[in-house]
Amino acid sequence: MSQLKVYNSLTRQKEVFESITPGHVGMYVCGPTVSGESHLGHARPYITFDVLYRYLTHLGYKVRYVRNITDAGHFEEEGREAEDKISKKAILEKLEPMELVQKYTNLFHWAMEQFNTIKPSIEPTATGHIVEQIGMIQQIIEAGYAYETNGSVYFDVKKYAATHDYGKLSGRVIDDLLETTRELEGQEEKKDRADFALWKNAAPEHIMRWQSPWGVGFPGWHIECSAMATKYLGAQFDIHGGGMDLQFPHHESEIAQSTICNHTAPVRYWMHNNMITINGKKMGKSYNNVIKLTELFSGNHPILEKAYHPMTVRFFILQTQYRSTLDFGNEALQGAEKGLKRLLEAHEWLQKYEVGNTKYEAKDAALEASSLKLIAEFEEFMNDDLNTAKALASMFELVPVINGLKDKHIAADALSSDTITLMQKQMKLYIEDIFGLKAISAEDSGRFNSVMQILIELRKDAKSKKDFVTSDKIRNQLAELGIQLKDEKDGGMSFSM
Repeated sequence: MSQLKVYNSLTRQKEVFESITPGHVGMYVCGPTVSGESHLGHARPYITFDVLYRYLTHLGYKVRYVRNITDAGHFEEEGREAEDKISKKAILEKLEPMELVQKYTNLFHWAMEQFNTIKPSIEPTATGHIVEQIGMIQQIIEAGYAYETNGSVYFDVKKYAATHDYGKLSGRVIDDLLETTRELEGQEEKKDRADFALWKNAAPEHIMRWQSPWGVGFPGWHIECSAMATKYLGAQFDIHGGGMDLQFPHHESEIAQSTICNHTAPVRYWMHNNMITINGKKMGKSYNNVIKLTELFSGNHPILEKAYHPMTVRFFILQTQYRSTLDFGNEALQGAEKGLKRLLEAHEWLQKYEVGNTKYEAKDAALEASSLKLIAEFEEFMNDDLNTAKALASMFELVPVINGLKDKHIAADALSSDTITLMQKQMKLYIEDIFGLKAISAEDSGRFNSVMQILIELRKDAKSKKDFVTSDKIRNQLAELGIQLKDEKDGGMSFSM
């Protein structure tokens, strides 16, 4: 049996995976900021790391999978001022911040269920760990790597970089960072432009605020993950995952904070999935191509020709190795839809095929050898940095063999009974348990109804805010799909097809 190798973003090479504690794995994945609906960009990391979670469990590890919820949307990103996304959106939606957070956390969980992802072992929230974040900031100040100015606390990047390898993960050079970081309002508080906020002083109008040794304020973005990862996984843990867009500044800052507090590098293996594009373009508001997951499942977006089942999306994502870019488009998604149907139909037939109790040898030695090689490749490719794309390709090479047995173009005894039994076992293990794919032949009306209820709620919200453009858009685009929305006398809303 080959050993699992993963690509470590920190060392820029594939390494044999060895957990710190034999038989146990600690894995942290940066979760969503719940200031709005989850979109297509969220699908890739959570499906990717769900497969990793499943595969590590299959290999016999006891995995503690921690995925946070960022419910205090405080950001200080490169080239952008600190902003509280949660407060900003709560004001727009006329909701209490925690009401907004609950709404979008529920929607995120619902979408993850549609994708058949396994729930993490622990799902901590940023607001639930303010005490730990303040404690960590105090440690960094005491160690001499942070300073307080006007009620805000900043991490001293230049001092840290003098004795530590700051920029190693993202490949950024500290001198370049100091030269290229943009001047923003309020930056005069910092010693250097590259310094980042650990704690920000809250202006009077700031909704989400906490008492701290430096006055009333709120935590910086990066300290949240350092505090939660340390609390639940210890000073050093095995795997930290997320999208490659988080390498800088988020993960680079996490390394710096945690290293000062815990006196050790926090993570053994950094794993990052690559980005997605839509019809060759980066996903962004300026391109009007941000597709929310509810829109993807319902087809209610101008870019989409139809609705796409969550299993089709999951399969489509797994058809590309996680470190490669992935381009979404109608043609590619419809191709994935057909491919998944073909694979699942062959799989379903194979599972029902009865080998019988009598053992027999293969009559076709060449077919036997090639089939065994393809079956062995499932594990071989998964152990090669989770190459789901190649593992699926090997499965598809077995589909004609399965269909040949089904149509009797291939003799029942062409393969040995042991090989057919092994094929049944491994196809079930990888398709269902590791790749998390489920049959979709019988359309799940309950899921469709759930999507419709979400769209109805979004339309109600729009109407209550007199946002008739959005309200009419939802109604008109559903009408194009043959779904009629009807406003009821009691203020409710129903639909018919």
